[in-house]
Amino acid sequence: MTGRTWLRPTWLFNRRVGVALLWALLVAGIAVAVNVAGIHVVGGIDGWERWLHAHSAHFLVWRLFLYAATAYGWWWMRKRLRQREPSAETHHRLLRVEIAAVTTIVLLEGSQLLRHG
Repeated sequence: MTGRTWLRPTWLFNRRVGVALLWALLVAGIAVAVNVAGIHVVGGIDGWERWLHAHSAHFLVWRLFLYAATAYGWWWMRKRLRQREPSAETHHRLLRVEIAAVTTIVLLEGSQLLRHG
């Protein structure tokens, strides 16, 4: 390994990673733009927070739809992966990811519930 090899990790310059990073940047940019526009429309940060709190039930329904769509996609992907790799190691790896995902969602939604009552 040369002295400069560690400076250029190959995974970072992969096309797939670049596309994923661009999508993440696009989504973050849209989120920032929506928040800035919302703050200007309602007249300030306090008004924006009140509007968000007043419409929190709509956002909960939206998140539940997103969770359902993600769960369906995961189920579809999991079925295909289990057919391709039927080993017990694959099953345990998927199970760990599923437990981590469900735990994360429960903690995020629980923190929202505790914050807004």
